Amino acid sequence: MRIVIAGGSGFIGKKLTEFLLSEGHIITVLTRKDKKSSGNVSYVKWLEEGTSPENEIKNADIFINLAGVSLNDGRWNASHQKQIYDSRMKATDELLRIIAILPEKPSVLINASAIGIYPPSVNAVYTEDSLETANDFLGKTVHDWENKAKQVEAHSIRAVFMRCGVVLGNEGGALPLMALPYKWFAGGTVGSGEQWVSWVHVTDVVRAIAFAIENEKLSGPVNVTSPSSINMKDFGKTIGSVLHRPHWLPVPSFAMKMVLGQKSTLVLEGQHVVPKVLMEEGFEFMFPSLQSALEDLLTK
Repeated sequence: MRIVIAGGSGFIGKKLTEFLLSEGHIITVLTRKDKKSSGNVSYVKWLEEGTSPENEIKNADIFINLAGVSLNDGRWNASHQKQIYDSRMKATDELLRIIAILPEKPSVLINASAIGIYPPSVNAVYTEDSLETANDFLGKTVHDWENKAKQVEAHSIRAVFMRCGVVLGNEGGALPLMALPYKWFAGGTVGSGEQWVSWVHVTDVVRAIAFAIENEKLSGPVNVTSPSSINMKDFGKTIGSVLHRPHWLPVPSFAMKMVLGQKSTLVLEGQHVVPKVLMEEGFEFMFPSLQSALEDLLTK
Protein backbone atom coordinates (compact mmCIF):
# COMPACT_ATOMS: atom_id res chain seq x y z
CA MET A 1 0.00 0.00 0.00
CA ARG A 2 0.95 3.64 -0.42
CA ILE A 3 1.05 5.27 2.99
CA VAL A 4 1.51 8.96 3.84
CA ILE A 5 2.94 9.72 7.28
CA ALA A 6 2.89 13.23 8.73
CA GLY A 7 5.41 13.45 11.55
CA GLY A 8 7.35 10.47 10.26
CA SER A 9 10.65 11.92 11.48
CA GLY A 10 9.73 11.78 15.17
CA PHE A 11 10.22 9.15 17.86
CA ILE A 12 7.24 6.98 16.91
CA GLY A 13 7.28 8.02 13.25
CA LYS A 14 10.77 6.66 12.62
CA LYS A 15 9.89 3.29 14.16
CA LEU A 16 6.63 3.17 12.21
CA THR A 17 8.34 4.02 8.92
CA GLU A 18 10.91 1.26 9.44
CA PHE A 19 8.20 -1.27 10.25
CA LEU A 20 5.96 -0.40 7.31
CA LEU A 21 8.91 -0.48 4.90
CA SER A 22 9.80 -3.95 6.20
CA GLU A 23 6.24 -5.00 5.37
CA GLY A 24 6.72 -3.90 1.76
CA HIS A 25 4.70 -0.68 1.78
CA ILE A 26 5.61 2.51 -0.10
CA ILE A 27 5.97 5.45 2.28
CA THR A 28 5.72 9.21 1.79
CA VAL A 29 6.87 11.20 4.83
CA LEU A 30 5.63 14.78 5.15
CA THR A 31 8.36 16.78 6.85
CA ARG A 32 9.72 20.28 7.33
CA LYS A 33 13.27 18.99 6.92
CA ASP A 34 15.26 18.57 3.72
CA LYS A 35 15.77 14.82 3.41
CA LYS A 36 16.78 12.75 0.42
CA SER A 37 14.35 10.12 -0.77
CA SER A 38 15.62 6.56 -1.04
CA GLY A 39 14.06 3.30 -2.17
CA ASN A 40 10.45 2.97 -1.09
CA VAL A 41 10.47 6.04 1.13
CA SER A 42 10.18 9.61 -0.16
CA TYR A 43 10.30 12.83 1.83
CA VAL A 44 7.99 15.69 0.88
CA LYS A 45 8.24 19.15 2.44
CA TRP A 46 5.10 20.68 3.90
CA LEU A 47 3.89 23.40 6.27
CA GLU A 48 6.36 25.83 4.73
CA GLU A 49 5.54 28.80 2.51
CA GLY A 50 5.41 27.78 -1.14
CA THR A 51 5.06 24.03 -0.55
CA SER A 52 2.31 22.04 -2.26
CA PRO A 53 2.66 18.47 -0.97
CA GLU A 54 -0.55 17.39 -2.69
CA ASN A 55 1.30 17.60 -6.02
CA GLU A 56 3.64 14.80 -4.91
CA ILE A 57 1.08 12.46 -3.36
CA LYS A 58 -0.35 9.97 -5.81
CA ASN A 59 -2.96 7.32 -5.06
CA ALA A 60 -2.38 7.23 -1.31
CA ASP A 61 -4.23 4.41 0.43
CA ILE A 62 -3.57 5.47 4.02
CA PHE A 63 -2.85 8.75 5.85
CA ILE A 64 -1.22 8.67 9.30
CA ASN A 65 -0.95 11.86 11.35
CA LEU A 66 1.72 11.92 14.09
CA ALA A 67 2.65 15.58 13.63
CA GLY A 68 2.95 18.00 16.53
CA VAL A 69 5.40 19.63 18.93
CA SER A 70 6.55 17.05 21.50
CA LEU A 71 4.95 17.15 24.97
CA ASN A 72 8.30 16.21 26.46
CA ASP A 73 10.12 19.34 25.29
CA GLY A 74 9.99 22.66 27.12
CA ARG A 75 8.40 23.70 30.40
CA TRP A 76 4.74 24.07 29.38
CA ASN A 77 4.61 27.80 29.87
CA ALA A 78 1.90 29.68 27.99
CA SER A 79 4.06 30.03 24.87
CA HIS A 80 5.00 26.36 24.73
CA GLN A 81 1.44 25.23 25.37
CA LYS A 82 0.33 27.35 22.44
CA GLN A 83 2.99 25.68 20.25
CA ILE A 84 1.82 22.22 21.31
CA TYR A 85 -1.82 23.04 20.59
CA ASP A 86 -1.35 25.07 17.41
CA SER A 87 1.08 22.59 15.83
CA ARG A 88 -1.53 19.82 16.07
CA MET A 89 -4.36 21.96 14.75
CA LYS A 90 -2.27 23.36 11.89
CA ALA A 91 -0.92 19.98 10.77
CA THR A 92 -4.37 18.37 10.87
CA ASP A 93 -5.93 21.29 8.98
CA GLU A 94 -3.28 20.89 6.29
CA LEU A 95 -3.92 17.14 6.01
CA LEU A 96 -7.64 17.80 5.66
CA ARG A 97 -6.90 20.34 2.92
CA ILE A 98 -4.66 17.88 1.07
CA ILE A 99 -7.18 15.04 1.32
CA ALA A 100 -9.99 17.29 0.07
CA ILE A 101 -7.96 18.13 -3.05
CA LEU A 102 -6.86 14.59 -3.91
CA PRO A 103 -9.00 13.05 -6.66
CA GLU A 104 -8.56 9.58 -5.13
CA LYS A 105 -9.15 9.56 -1.38
CA PRO A 106 -7.41 7.36 1.18
CA SER A 107 -9.52 4.73 2.92
CA VAL A 108 -8.50 5.75 6.45
CA LEU A 109 -6.88 8.48 8.51
CA ILE A 110 -5.00 7.15 11.54
CA ASN A 111 -4.60 10.14 13.85
CA ALA A 112 -2.38 10.20 16.92
CA SER A 113 -4.05 11.04 20.20
CA ALA A 114 -3.37 10.59 23.92
CA ILE A 115 -4.91 9.18 27.08
CA GLY A 116 -4.58 12.68 28.52
CA ILE A 117 -8.14 13.15 27.29
CA TYR A 118 -9.26 11.20 30.38
CA PRO A 119 -9.32 13.00 33.75
CA PRO A 120 -6.54 12.05 36.19
CA SER A 121 -7.82 9.60 38.80
CA VAL A 122 -6.54 7.03 41.26
CA ASN A 123 -9.81 5.08 41.29
CA ALA A 124 -11.41 5.36 37.84
CA VAL A 125 -10.78 2.83 35.07
CA TYR A 126 -11.17 4.23 31.54
CA THR A 127 -12.06 2.46 28.31
CA GLU A 128 -12.99 3.89 24.92
CA ASP A 129 -16.59 3.98 26.17
CA SER A 130 -15.70 6.49 28.90
CA LEU A 131 -17.17 9.91 28.14
CA GLU A 132 -15.34 11.99 30.74
CA THR A 133 -12.91 14.57 29.36
CA ALA A 134 -10.13 16.13 31.41
CA ASN A 135 -10.70 19.81 32.12
CA ASP A 136 -7.07 20.85 31.69
CA PHE A 137 -4.63 21.84 28.96
CA LEU A 138 -3.90 18.30 27.76
CA GLY A 139 -7.53 17.23 27.90
CA LYS A 140 -8.62 20.21 25.80
CA THR A 141 -5.77 19.70 23.32
CA VAL A 142 -6.59 16.03 22.73
CA HIS A 143 -10.34 16.67 22.59
CA ASP A 144 -9.97 19.42 19.98
CA TRP A 145 -7.38 17.43 18.03
CA GLU A 146 -9.68 14.43 17.69
CA ASN A 147 -12.64 16.61 16.72
CA LYS A 148 -10.52 18.28 14.06
CA ALA A 149 -9.36 14.97 12.58
CA LYS A 150 -12.92 13.63 12.66
CA GLN A 151 -13.82 16.08 9.91
CA VAL A 152 -12.23 13.68 7.43
CA GLU A 153 -15.35 11.52 7.79
CA ALA A 154 -17.13 14.07 5.58
CA HIS A 155 -15.28 12.37 2.69
CA SER A 156 -16.52 8.91 3.83
CA ILE A 157 -13.03 8.16 5.15
CA ARG A 158 -12.61 6.02 8.26
CA ALA A 159 -11.01 7.92 11.15
CA VAL A 160 -9.13 6.23 14.01
CA PHE A 161 -7.78 8.08 17.04
CA MET A 162 -4.87 6.22 18.64
CA ARG A 163 -4.95 7.31 22.29
CA CYS A 164 -1.41 6.46 23.30
CA GLY A 165 -0.32 6.07 26.89
CA VAL A 166 3.21 6.60 28.20
CA VAL A 167 5.24 5.28 25.25
CA LEU A 168 8.40 3.45 26.33
CA GLY A 169 11.45 3.44 24.06
CA ASN A 170 15.14 4.23 24.12
CA GLU A 171 15.17 6.90 21.42
CA GLY A 172 12.54 9.19 22.92
CA GLY A 173 9.59 9.46 25.24
CA ALA A 174 9.74 9.39 29.04
CA LEU A 175 11.75 6.22 29.75
CA PRO A 176 15.32 7.58 29.34
CA LEU A 177 14.65 10.29 31.95
CA MET A 178 12.76 7.91 34.24
CA ALA A 179 15.56 5.35 34.16
CA LEU A 180 18.42 7.83 34.57
CA PRO A 181 18.20 8.27 38.39
CA TYR A 182 18.28 4.49 38.81
CA LYS A 183 21.43 4.25 36.73
CA TRP A 184 22.94 6.75 39.18
CA PHE A 185 21.70 4.70 42.16
CA ALA A 186 19.29 7.53 43.05
CA GLY A 187 15.94 6.16 41.93
CA GLY A 188 12.79 6.21 44.03
CA THR A 189 9.07 6.88 44.15
CA VAL A 190 7.92 10.02 42.34
CA GLY A 191 5.16 11.96 44.10
CA SER A 192 2.64 9.88 46.03
CA GLY A 193 3.46 6.75 44.03
CA GLU A 194 -0.25 5.95 43.81
CA GLN A 195 -0.77 7.65 40.44
CA TRP A 196 -1.37 5.29 37.53
CA VAL A 197 1.08 4.80 34.67
CA SER A 198 -0.70 3.44 31.61
CA TRP A 199 2.36 2.57 29.58
CA VAL A 200 3.02 0.86 26.25
CA HIS A 201 6.16 -0.33 24.45
CA VAL A 202 6.87 1.65 21.28
CA THR A 203 6.94 -1.59 19.29
CA ASP A 204 3.35 -2.28 20.31
CA VAL A 205 2.36 1.27 19.34
CA VAL A 206 3.70 0.65 15.84
CA ARG A 207 2.03 -2.76 15.67
CA ALA A 208 -1.27 -1.28 16.88
CA ILE A 209 -1.19 1.35 14.14
CA ALA A 210 -0.56 -1.37 11.54
CA PHE A 211 -3.42 -3.37 13.09
CA ALA A 212 -5.74 -0.37 12.77
CA ILE A 213 -4.82 -0.02 9.11
CA GLU A 214 -5.75 -3.62 8.36
CA ASN A 215 -8.80 -3.91 10.63
CA GLU A 216 -11.67 -2.02 9.03
CA LYS A 217 -13.82 -2.54 12.13
CA LEU A 218 -11.70 -0.03 14.03
CA SER A 219 -12.88 3.57 14.01
CA GLY A 220 -13.06 6.35 16.55
CA PRO A 221 -10.98 6.18 19.75
CA VAL A 222 -8.58 3.28 20.33
CA ASN A 223 -6.64 3.14 23.59
CA VAL A 224 -3.03 2.20 22.92
CA THR A 225 -1.80 1.10 26.31
CA SER A 226 -0.62 -2.24 27.64
CA PRO A 227 -3.26 -4.40 29.34
CA SER A 228 -1.31 -4.11 32.62
CA SER A 229 -1.23 -0.53 33.86
CA ILE A 230 0.72 -0.05 37.09
CA ASN A 231 1.10 2.62 39.76
CA MET A 232 4.16 4.88 39.80
CA LYS A 233 5.69 3.27 42.89
CA ASP A 234 5.65 -0.20 41.33
CA PHE A 235 6.76 1.22 37.99
CA GLY A 236 9.89 2.59 39.67
CA LYS A 237 10.50 -0.62 41.57
CA THR A 238 10.37 -2.54 38.29
CA ILE A 239 12.95 -0.22 36.70
CA GLY A 240 15.19 -0.76 39.73
CA SER A 241 14.73 -4.53 39.54
CA VAL A 242 15.55 -4.72 35.82
CA LEU A 243 18.63 -2.49 36.24
CA HIS A 244 19.64 -4.16 39.53
CA ARG A 245 19.54 -0.81 41.27
CA PRO A 246 17.91 0.26 44.56
CA HIS A 247 14.55 2.01 44.75
CA TRP A 248 15.05 4.19 47.77
CA LEU A 249 15.25 7.95 47.16
CA PRO A 250 11.74 9.49 46.95
CA VAL A 251 11.08 12.55 44.81
CA PRO A 252 8.35 14.66 46.48
CA SER A 253 5.65 16.35 44.44
CA PHE A 254 6.77 19.88 45.28
CA ALA A 255 10.25 19.15 43.90
CA MET A 256 8.82 17.93 40.59
CA LYS A 257 6.59 21.02 40.37
CA MET A 258 9.59 23.29 40.97
CA VAL A 259 11.62 21.59 38.25
CA LEU A 260 8.93 20.93 35.63
CA GLY A 261 6.20 23.44 36.40
CA GLN A 262 2.80 22.50 34.98
CA LYS A 263 4.37 19.69 32.94
CA SER A 264 4.90 17.84 36.24
CA THR A 265 1.29 16.64 35.87
CA LEU A 266 2.62 14.10 33.34
CA VAL A 267 4.34 12.21 36.18
CA LEU A 268 2.40 13.32 39.26
CA GLU A 269 -1.02 12.48 37.84
CA GLY A 270 -2.20 9.55 35.79
CA GLN A 271 -5.08 7.50 34.46
CA HIS A 272 -5.82 3.78 34.57
CA VAL A 273 -6.61 3.09 30.92
CA VAL A 274 -7.61 -0.27 29.43
CA PRO A 275 -7.16 -1.07 25.69
CA LYS A 276 -10.64 -2.57 25.42
CA VAL A 277 -11.04 -2.15 21.65
CA LEU A 278 -7.69 -3.70 20.77
CA MET A 279 -8.25 -6.65 23.09
CA GLU A 280 -11.78 -7.29 21.81
CA GLU A 281 -10.52 -7.27 18.22
CA GLY A 282 -7.82 -9.83 19.02
CA PHE A 283 -4.70 -7.66 19.06
CA GLU A 284 -1.83 -9.48 20.77
CA PHE A 285 0.70 -7.36 22.65
CA MET A 286 4.32 -8.30 22.16
CA PHE A 287 5.10 -6.75 25.54
CA PRO A 288 2.04 -7.19 27.80
CA SER A 289 3.98 -6.86 31.08
CA LEU A 290 6.19 -4.00 32.26
CA GLN A 291 8.92 -6.45 33.26
CA SER A 292 9.18 -7.82 29.72
CA ALA A 293 9.07 -4.34 28.18
CA LEU A 294 11.83 -2.96 30.41
CA GLU A 295 14.01 -6.02 29.98
CA ASP A 296 13.79 -5.52 26.23
CA LEU A 297 14.60 -1.82 26.43
CA LEU A 298 17.04 -1.52 29.33
CA THR A 299 19.16 -4.66 29.13
CA LYS A 300 20.25 -4.63 25.49
